[in-house]
Amino acid sequence: MVDDWAAGATIGGVAIPGFPDMARMRADRYAKLQGQLEAQGVDGLVLLGSADVAYATGADAPGEDSGRAGLFRAVAVVVRGESAPHLYTAFWDGVPDEFPADHLHGPLFPDLDDGIEHFVHALNGHFSSGATLGVDDQTYPMLRTLGHFAWTDATAVLGAAKILKTVDEVSAIREAQRITEQAMDTVREVLRPGLRQTDLSGIFLRRIFELGATANAIDPIWQVMTPTKAEGPWTVHGDLAYPTSTTDRILREGDIIWVDAGICHQGYASDFGRTWITTAHPSPTDRQTSQFQRWQAVVDAARDILKPGVSALELGRAAIAMNDGVKPWMEHFYLAHGIGTDSAEMPLIGTDLGEGFDGSLIMGPGMVLVFEPVIWEEGYAGYRSEDIVAVTDTGWVQLSGLRYDPFEVAA
Repeated sequence: MVDDWAAGATIGGVAIPGFPDMARMRADRYAKLQGQLEAQGVDGLVLLGSADVAYATGADAPGEDSGRAGLFRAVAVVVRGESAPHLYTAFWDGVPDEFPADHLHGPLFPDLDDGIEHFVHALNGHFSSGATLGVDDQTYPMLRTLGHFAWTDATAVLGAAKILKTVDEVSAIREAQRITEQAMDTVREVLRPGLRQTDLSGIFLRRIFELGATANAIDPIWQVMTPTKAEGPWTVHGDLAYPTSTTDRILREGDIIWVDAGICHQGYASDFGRTWITTAHPSPTDRQTSQFQRWQAVVDAARDILKPGVSALELGRAAIAMNDGVKPWMEHFYLAHGIGTDSAEMPLIGTDLGEGFDGSLIMGPGMVLVFEPVIWEEGYAGYRSEDIVAVTDTGWVQLSGLRYDPFEVAA
């Protein structure tokens, strides 16, 4: 099935489906991990981060911190050359139907001194002493007791596997984004002076689960932007402070709000960013409309040249040129970032790693980009938004909706 949003778009010659084939997606992801283990000469992976475990195994778990899940964290072990990963978890109801029963095990407790012996025994059953293992997180008990393995950062394997999405992964991201945007439409309709930031969070969180989200990924952000940087929180880098935590602050007539939120649906993240005006009858000023139009022109300048073979450096230069030579993103952010099982992952475009890094990062089919430039006018605040696209065999396809109200309902 190919839905209208992706009609004709292909990645690696395969059409992007309207809805993801989850079993095929899990098999393709595991094949990518195995390919990278072989290519990089790594014997296996020991994964503790919840997003990485989900990527390797497809297993779901209750909503939790995306990095350190605590006492009952799941552990994934990927052995080079094996046909399936091993999963150690207390949440068997979240395991995919096709997961082999002989690779499913009870939980391990690598964070605990009285659980590390069992953890060591399990790893010794998979790997010989001296094996080179990629790891995404090491606990203190692990550091004290697992010196007989050669540990390396799992990022090299995971990053290379994750950066090029399959057609099903692209479709899954689009589905997560669709749920987020529907929930945000509900919030936008009730926005008015007198509501609190936390009121908006409550409305959003209730709606995403009504629509089928499996977890919330980012605490919803409704940051009121001051006209000048000096009126906002102080920062060590001298640029804007963003994001700041949501509080029970009461929203007032005319407040400019930078909105940001993301959910998790079937293991994949969304990312929603827009600029709203707090008022019962929003009518942007000419200056505010001009800020939005400049933001849109910056994104269009990058998307106009986006296709396989284009470098991150070229994309950044196109965006800067459209903004009269001024970098249109905040000091601690970037022009665009990737998204997948994590809300921000490679590729990263417009970092502080220099032109050498940006020039070496070449766009390829399957890369997903979240464009998030910022247009700031000191004394008049500014406009920020986010748009998600996936690089295809011949160009790109839009994954996020194109509603920018109150500036423009459909652009």
